[in-house]
Amino acid sequence: MATKKSGPLDAMVGARIRMLRVNSGISQTVLAERIGVTFQQVQKYEQGADRVGTSRLAQVASVLDVSVDAFFESSRLGRPGLNSSARLLAGSGAWRVLEAHARMPGPHVRSCIAKLVESTADRTSAPKATVARLNIVDLHAVDLGERRKFPSRG
Repeated sequence: MATKKSGPLDAMVGARIRMLRVNSGISQTVLAERIGVTFQQVQKYEQGADRVGTSRLAQVASVLDVSVDAFFESSRLGRPGLNSSARLLAGSGAWRVLEAHARMPGPHVRSCIAKLVESTADRTSAPKATVARLNIVDLHAVDLGERRKFPSRG
């Protein structure tokens, strides 16, 4: 029997589980206890590393007080895109940034921070990020005692 690997839809469902769980104020441990699994298994579901079976998904929906189709809302118009809410929130550190943003005082400060982040993201392109990583590697090599001649930047 072939093993069933998780795919993009599993990742989207996992991200929706996390989003709905956090919105409900329920911890991974509490959700795990209520559906009869370990909190590590809930982590695997939320990360999209493990597939969530139909019965288990119905249990999760019941605990979170949502319908099962709530886990698929962003896929109604086709495949979940790069900019779908679920995919963005599934990214590393996304929840920390969102929670920190929510703790900021006043709408003006939040707006300024959002503009700063957007501006920084707009100015950062893939080639520049690659160059920055290469420079760090070069500097590390110099720190290790390797002598390299760098072209002058004059």
